[in-house]
Amino acid sequence: MKSDKKSMHKGHRQRISQRLESSGKDLQDHELLEILLFNAIPRKNTNGIAHSLIEAFGSLYGVFHATPDQLRSVKGVGPEVAAYLRCIGLIMPRAEKPKTDPIKFNLQSFSEHVSQSFAALDQEVIEIFCLDASERVKSSRRFTSDSANKVQVRSEEINRYIITVSPAGIVAAHNHPEGICRPSVEDDRFTAQLMMTCSMNNVKFYDHLITGKDGVYSYFRAGKMEDIRKKFNVDKLLGGVGN
Repeated sequence: MKSDKKSMHKGHRQRISQRLESSGKDLQDHELLEILLFNAIPRKNTNGIAHSLIEAFGSLYGVFHATPDQLRSVKGVGPEVAAYLRCIGLIMPRAEKPKTDPIKFNLQSFSEHVSQSFAALDQEVIEIFCLDASERVKSSRRFTSDSANKVQVRSEEINRYIITVSPAGIVAAHNHPEGICRPSVEDDRFTAQLMMTCSMNNVKFYDHLITGKDGVYSYFRAGKMEDIRKKFNVDKLLGGVGN
């Protein structure tokens, strides 16, 4: 009897997987979730768990936006499965739309881009845009941390990235998911540290943008970039020209 159940379970997985391969458009939400759970629960029937998740959170959106604690409240969902589903939930906003950096530096286009790009995020991130000599974007990288309300990135990581790409200039951007865009003391300190890093590598630091619920703050537009540039540069540190 046990062997028959295993055979039926295996056959069910094969059939539903074939439907996914042929088109997948006819698959219902709980069936898509069931297939997804094959990877997290390889030797167990995931149909019941998929149904329970949809019932508990109302939709796939609800499932993928639930916290690990909420997910674990569903029977059959342990820490690993909860982490798996939460990871997918975090990936989804970043995967929904292909990343399209602005082609060339322009304060208006960059402000619109980061505002749209960060809108769906519920944790702080820092993004560094590397520009060539013509102020065109040649590369960008997003830095994150485990904290939802504060992104902590070691200066060595950013320095390594800048050295690797060797840009003519950079633009930094980060978000305040639950707050206003006004910079904090920590933001000012980070901007100063980044300015020093750029000065040491002969890279122009164009701007630091911060998005919040009330809009986008620009250090350049606020007139703070030049003040920071004068105070935090290699010449100032060494007591030479520029102090």
